[in-house]
Amino acid sequence: MSKENKSPVINEKTPLLVIAGPMFFELFLGVMVNNVDTLMLSHYDEYAVGAVGNANQIMFMIIILFNIIATATSVVVAQYLGAKQYDKMNMIYSLAVVFNATFGVILSIGIVLANPLFMMLLKVSPEMKPYAMTYIYIVGGGGFLMAIYNVMIQILRCNGYPKVGMYISIAINVINIGGNYLFLYGPLKGLNMGVAGVAISTFVARTIAVIAALAFFYIAKIGKISIRYIKPFPFDLLWKMIKIGLPSAGENLSYTMYQMCLLSFVNGMGNDSVNARVYCNSLISFAIIFSNASAMATQIITGHLVGAGKEDLAYKRVFKTLLVSMPITVALATINWALSPFTLRIFTQNKTVIALGSMILLVDIFLEIGRCLNMTFICSLKAAGAYIFPLIVGLITMWGIGLTFGFGLGVLAGIGVAGVYIGTAMDECIRGLIVMYYWYKKKWFGKAIVDKKEE
Repeated sequence: MSKENKSPVINEKTPLLVIAGPMFFELFLGVMVNNVDTLMLSHYDEYAVGAVGNANQIMFMIIILFNIIATATSVVVAQYLGAKQYDKMNMIYSLAVVFNATFGVILSIGIVLANPLFMMLLKVSPEMKPYAMTYIYIVGGGGFLMAIYNVMIQILRCNGYPKVGMYISIAINVINIGGNYLFLYGPLKGLNMGVAGVAISTFVARTIAVIAALAFFYIAKIGKISIRYIKPFPFDLLWKMIKIGLPSAGENLSYTMYQMCLLSFVNGMGNDSVNARVYCNSLISFAIIFSNASAMATQIITGHLVGAGKEDLAYKRVFKTLLVSMPITVALATINWALSPFTLRIFTQNKTVIALGSMILLVDIFLEIGRCLNMTFICSLKAAGAYIFPLIVGLITMWGIGLTFGFGLGVLAGIGVAGVYIGTAMDECIRGLIVMYYWYKKKWFGKAIVDKKEE
């Protein structure tokens, strides 16, 4: 790669919305894909809704494993670009894509083989089990596509091309909705594929997403990906990336396993509670996306600033993000709860499910306050190279507070599914305050990944 980088420059003057805006729409469209699946399936078969909800819980866990290298790629690429060490970029791109693709294929095979075990651990009901297994066989078997795409989209974002992900998400939505319609209500309805058809639509959409991301990478002349760039194999760089990605993935994996434990509590409460959780998570996802987009955009900017040695500017920039993202997130969560008697009827007419859903969305207002703090400061800590502390705090609060109070309130006290969400809200709020204090005290100063001696 040439000594000059032709990609857009990211520095302390980069407006937040330049990066966060396209990422918001990308996340919004991604949420729409999941919600369209849920909505279309709810009119097809309510058991299919809960089944896909259970299956997606497993897929989220797998995607977290793929993000070991994807997360590290975001940090390393941003810091090296900030330090203007352009001659190392092709090696970083090639290592990230080749390693994650190989890991993705191996893990996809493992998902397929472990499918029956997942069903048993989650205590999926007999009515939902066949649907959930079918979905995992198809979507999980193609999990390697997400492994490649997650790395590519991080590379494009860090190089100043966040809009690409947004355009790809638009294409995925069109393909996904069209495919769902064909299999559930259209010309292919006669095949009676149902959930399998929805899974095939997802697989095709992800395949096209990977092709589009790779095509833009070369068209924009960002760099090159080839095995020859990792000969001799850069074990030191791989180890550096694993050290960054593993704690981050460990934190997210712990969170997903914690959520799976909570899901097993909910599964024991009956199918109405399971469906209420699925429908509410679809609505809650809209309240999350602005703070999530702001946090990820700030992570990229923070990485560039830390790589350039501008830690004081990075410190101030993160608090500015919170002043924008927190009020909007709380407002969205409040609107979500206020409209729940109407929005939940889009998915179901079951009065019990609607009542449970309204209780969940009321609790979610408080949950989102903590989640906004967590996303903002944890993303920035990772970008600055402080990736161990969020893992330690997460393990303590998730399992010590969230799981304990979720089980105590939801199961023992008999509050039900809303009690499980109260436990999660307590975890998020306490953890959010802890990581904010860590950032405020500047404990992350001096933890940059880039070795200045290399410049």
